[in-house]
This record gives sequence, structure tokens and C-alpha cells, in this order.
Amino acid sequence: MQGRQTEQMSAEYVGLDTWPDERALAAMLDAQARGVASVHKAFADISKAATLVADKIRRGGRLIYAGAGSSGLIAKLDAHELPATFGIPHQQALALIAGGSGSFDKIDNKMEDSAPQAVADLASVDAGPDDVVIGIAASGSTIYTCAALAEARRRGAATVGIACNESAPIFEGVDVAIRLLSGPEVVAGSTRMAAGTAQKAALNLLSTLAAIKLGHVYDGLMVNMRAENEKLRERAAHIVARAAKVDLDTARARLVDAKFEPKIAILLAAGARDGVHAAQLLQQEQGNLRRALACLGAAPGKA
Repeated sequence: MQGRQTEQMSAEYVGLDTWPDERALAAMLDAQARGVASVHKAFADISKAATLVADKIRRGGRLIYAGAGSSGLIAKLDAHELPATFGIPHQQALALIAGGSGSFDKIDNKMEDSAPQAVADLASVDAGPDDVVIGIAASGSTIYTCAALAEARRRGAATVGIACNESAPIFEGVDVAIRLLSGPEVVAGSTRMAAGTAQKAALNLLSTLAAIKLGHVYDGLMVNMRAENEKLRERAAHIVARAAKVDLDTARARLVDAKFEPKIAILLAAGARDGVHAAQLLQQEQGNLRRALACLGAAPGKA
């Protein structure tokens, strides 16, 4: 455990169990804030990783997360949110966790030490050169996660390591190393706390930046969201109205015409001849709505 800040005990929290509730809560919240602050220093590497993810997805490849325990659950949550929020197909955003899918209900801690399972999991999804595998582990030494990254490299996939300790095994040989130095935990070793917060924030930033690079965000709007129920269709109508500068009734009508694809609806509202023309513009501009709107003379600002 020497050298692993995530496992160290801090004198700052001696007597924690005797403190008044408000003092204990303040200490825990301050640690979460420290976790978020640690992400700032990793911006350059998060940017590199997002560019890598966007490039792989644009070419038809996949984002594959690998993790164990809380880190695996955080990774699964991020992968799970991408299809609905940004329209990234489910088959292009995957999460592997030590112990298999059952660990999403009940974590199997024993499987964190299984390198063979990691190799088998990468084989089960046929990871390869078209993919990027992101290994996430608070300690950076989890056997399953390190083995998953090693197998990903052997298969020719791009690799990203994310951990909360400076010199962690997870960083060996990866294309991008994201260090989130969140420091000792309030409850020593409970990395679901400051380290977990840092990991969640970093993945939120990484995947959202990748979506921006893919053209799925326009002026802070989710223009590639999936409008799969009435609430989401109404949200999509507001997005179309704002992006295309039309009233809500027009936006709703264009959404119906576009079969509830916001980008297509926005282009229709902005003057595209029909859905086929709108789709052609998007394909021509690699899905980037701003550039597609510029082809119609309808997009303000920089392309």
C-alpha cells in the first residue's frame, strides 16, 4: 500500500467517528471537492482521450470501458447514458466489469484478481484495432483492469488508463494516462468517495467532450438525443426551436417529419429541402450540425 495515496490514513481525520454530524459531513464534502479539483490537472490527457474516442466511434469502432467494483459501476453508468443523451449506438459504448454482468447487481470482489477473466471478456466482445479500451481503477493496480488493458494492447486496440495514484501499474504502455490525484480518503481506502467522485467527473468530461467532437452537441444542446417518449420529444422540440430559431409548433412538426431525429428536424426547419437532403448534409459534414447548417447559410458563429 506504500505510495498509494488512495489507501493512506490521514491524521486530519483522527476522531472522525466522534465528531458532530455537521463537521463530519463538511469533511466528507471537502474531500469530494478535492476529488473534483484533481480533474483540472488532467485536462490535457482527458482531451487526448476524448479525441481518441471520437475518432474510433466516427470510424465505426467502439468505446469499451473495463473496471472492477465501484470503478466498474461508474464506467457502466457512463456507457449506459451515452446512447440516450448523445445518440451513440449501444453497440459502440460498452462496459466490462470484473465478475460479469451479475456484478452490476452484486459486486463479486473475488473476480478483481482474475486476469484470465479479463482476457476472456475482451475476447467476448472481439476487441480490436477499431476500438479504444479505457481501464478505470482508483488504485491503478486492480489485476482485472490492468490485464484488460494489456489484452487490449495485444489485440491492437487503443488504450487509456485512469487512476488516482501517480505511479500506478495501469499506466504502463497505455496511449493516454489520466492521473486523478484525489489524495487520501476521509474513510481510508473507501475509494467510492473522493476517488470515485474524481473518476465520475473525469468520465463525464471525457465522454461529453468526445460527443462534442462528434458533432452531437450544438450551442450546449443535445442535438443527437433519442426522443423515445413524450417527455423526451417535448425536450427535443425545445432543442429544435432554439437551434433553428423557430416556434415550438413548427419545431414539433419538423420533428415528426424527421421521425424524431433532432439534427434532421433542425436542418428541415433551417431550410433543407427534405429529410434526404438533410441526411446528405449531415453525412457530408460527418454528423456535425454546425457545419451542415453553414451549408444552408443558417449557422451563426464558427464552423
